[in-house]
Order: sequence, then C-alpha cells, then structure tokens
Amino acid sequence: MQRSRGAMSGLVLILLGAWGAIIPFIGPLFDFAFSPDRAWAWSEARGWLQVLPGVVAVVGGLLLLASSNRATAMLGGWLGVLAGAWFVVGRACAELLGIGDVGAPVAATETKALALELSYFSGLGALIVFVSAAALGRVSVRSVRDVEYVDAAVAPAQPQPVFSDSDAVTEIQPTAGDTGRHRGWRDALSRRRTAAH
Repeated sequence: MQRSRGAMSGLVLILLGAWGAIIPFIGPLFDFAFSPDRAWAWSEARGWLQVLPGVVAVVGGLLLLASSNRATAMLGGWLGVLAGAWFVVGRACAELLGIGDVGAPVAATETKALALELSYFSGLGALIVFVSAAALGRVSVRSVRDVEYVDAAVAPAQPQPVFSDSDAVTEIQPTAGDTGRHRGWRDALSRRRTAAH
C-alpha cells in the first residue's frame, strides 16, 4: 500500500487527538473549560476520559500517517475508532467504572455549554470516529494503483533484449497446404453444420 493512502486521515487524527488531550489543561486560560476551571489541573477523570483517548487517537493517527503496511494502517484506524467512541460514551460510563467526573461546563449560556460539550467530548468523539472510519474504508480497498505500486516495488527490473542490425530476422513462410486464410470459429461452425446435413 502506498504510504500516502492514510496520510491525510492520520494527520487529522493526530490533530484531533492532541486537541482532546490538551484542551482540558489549556482551556481555562481562554475561559473555555469544565470545572475546575484551573489551567494544568490534573484529575483522574481527566486522565481517563480525555488524555487517554486523546493519546490513543494520536497513536492511531501516527500509524496511519507512517505505515505502508495495510494491517498496521488498519490497526491505526481501529485505534482511532475506539478513541472517538470513548470520547462519546466515556462520561456516561465514568460513574459506573469509578473513574470520577470531569465536572460541569463553565458557561453562562446554554450555547456555550453546548459548544463545550461538543468540543470536549461528543462532537470531538464523533468527528474522530468519522475520520477513522473513512481511513479504514480507504486503506481496506485494494485499488489498481496499489497493485501497480506493489508490482513496481517488488518485481525486479526485467532487462530488455537489445537487437542490432546484424541480427537475422526469420520470416515464417506459409506451407503448400495453407491457403493463407485464417480459419476462425465461424468456419469451424459452418463445417459442422455442413457435415450434419
């Protein structure tokens, strides 16, 4: 597989994963955060629900970006799908798993609260799943360009014969019984019909 097959998807996954892992720590600097709205404040919930899936998405993006092996690229795509799904469902599972809570959106309006939810969790996760699924579809299909790329990379260069002016050319002459006419399947069919009657 050509390395460029998953490169764009890999780059987008790296950027989205980095956003998901870093935004809880730098968001408070821009008044765009969940509580506690202190920059660089670590919590177990942030580690499990934001940093972990962000790092997994970055690893998946790196695999897609750098791999020319179809299996490795597909592993990167599946890591991205899992990371995105965890961004979407992680908060719902947090209490059940005893991970903790990332807090409430620090927002004065419903619009800002919605923007925080989409940017930090569900919207980000859905976008990561979409990009990863598109990458999986792209790398799982074997195109004509892939076959040509593999043939060019694997097959050794075949030396071409070199002819000189002194090489003799042999011409095949028709035999005495050959009328010079090419007999195809129509002639054979008409002979069978004639023989049958």
